[in-house]
Amino acid sequence: MRLVRLPGIHHDANAHLVIGKEESWLIDAGTSWYQLLQVERMKSKVEQKNTINKIFLSSRRFPYSGGAKFISEQFDDCSIFVGDAAIPALSRGDFFSTWANRFDSDMPPIDCEPIVNGDHHYIDDELMVCINTPGFAMEGFSFYFENKGVCVAPSVIHRADLPIRWNLPGGQISELHDSIEELLSLELETLVPSKGPSIKGRGHILEVLNRHLDFLSEVIDNEGELLRGWKRPVPTAMYFSPPSPWPLDEIEESQHQ
Repeated sequence: MRLVRLPGIHHDANAHLVIGKEESWLIDAGTSWYQLLQVERMKSKVEQKNTINKIFLSSRRFPYSGGAKFISEQFDDCSIFVGDAAIPALSRGDFFSTWANRFDSDMPPIDCEPIVNGDHHYIDDELMVCINTPGFAMEGFSFYFENKGVCVAPSVIHRADLPIRWNLPGGQISELHDSIEELLSLELETLVPSKGPSIKGRGHILEVLNRHLDFLSEVIDNEGELLRGWKRPVPTAMYFSPPSPWPLDEIEESQHQ
């Protein structure tokens, strides 16, 4: 099994291919804007005998889920999985809680199957555990490959230097705080955010997670209000921008690799 990142274009979250010997999965799909390109990128990465068999969504938000319906249709209507709290909204193409309305976009209705906390999925001999990590969205999930020390956590960490938002429909700062603590409890060698390259090395991961956790703790102590100097994000942003840049060791080599 190998994990291949498809860097997000423009507003898209990163998509990740989990490629096995006889099947492949997709974690997050990006918006519907680049779905044709996404399919071509995927086909160039998977083996000819291979296909996409499952799609896992880390949340309902449009930059993560918007392209899922089209991509599923291109791969024999493969199953799409999401936290059960998101299923009613996605099934009716809700453009408010998915935040698609802030992108002036329709939200394609998506039929999904539920992910339950602790669900196990196997690819080759590798186990992926689905961990409920709410805060950014109530149905937020992270995907943990314990044997490899890898966690794909797009609904918890936007980028190493950019904390993810909690002030979208269904978001909750205290739940996001708890979700980061959940990640801190794992023995991670690689942490995969929603934007930018993977965060690698146990010590560095702890440093990044604790920086995000400390920020949330300060906001909670400030009765949930952003600290002085922090500006309200633009509507399409999934993150807050620190007034003074946080450290970023992970540099994007190419926007279209």
